[in-house]
Amino acid sequence: MASSLTCTGVIWALLSFLCAATSCVGFFMPYWLWGSQLGKPVSFGTFRRCSYPVHDESRQMMVMVEECGRYASFQGIPSTEWRICTIVTGLGCGLLLLVALTALMGCCVSDLISRTVGRVAGGIQFLGGLLIGAGCALYPLGWDSEEVRQTCGYTSGQFDLGKCEIGWAYYCTGAGATAAMLLCTWLACFSGKKQKHYPY
Repeated sequence: MASSLTCTGVIWALLSFLCAATSCVGFFMPYWLWGSQLGKPVSFGTFRRCSYPVHDESRQMMVMVEECGRYASFQGIPSTEWRICTIVTGLGCGLLLLVALTALMGCCVSDLISRTVGRVAGGIQFLGGLLIGAGCALYPLGWDSEEVRQTCGYTSGQFDLGKCEIGWAYYCTGAGATAAMLLCTWLACFSGKKQKHYPY
């Protein structure tokens, strides 16, 4: 099986896939922020949430529904900052995934990844990591929304967690983006073989 990648390129392809998968899983999971409400654990992502209060008509009180799901609409996301975070982080994850899949194809297809293509792919990975990093930086700006304050206590605000904790999915998303920006971008520069120059 012919490959267009050097040995470094194969490591780059595998690491790119690992970074993209880590960031995408972290982005999709609703465990960016942990707290509790009405004695039940609650968690938030950028566009998903686990456990939410509903009014029980028969008992005339608020009860917690313990299930995870997306917000009903894009406008249903609790804050403008989280909406921007969802778009920016999703775009960054898409770029990382695109480069990772192209790099993996380069393991099997000859003449797919040249040195120039590898460097461009590294630049795209850097941009993807930067977008995810920007999304992670924007996320705490939404901690002053009413939904978060109900869960984290009314002492919470922007960059102030109150009674909540940052969840594993936030770290997972950020770690994948950081590794893509620092390691994958550098390895991409050495990933492609030199192109053969044909006499015709």
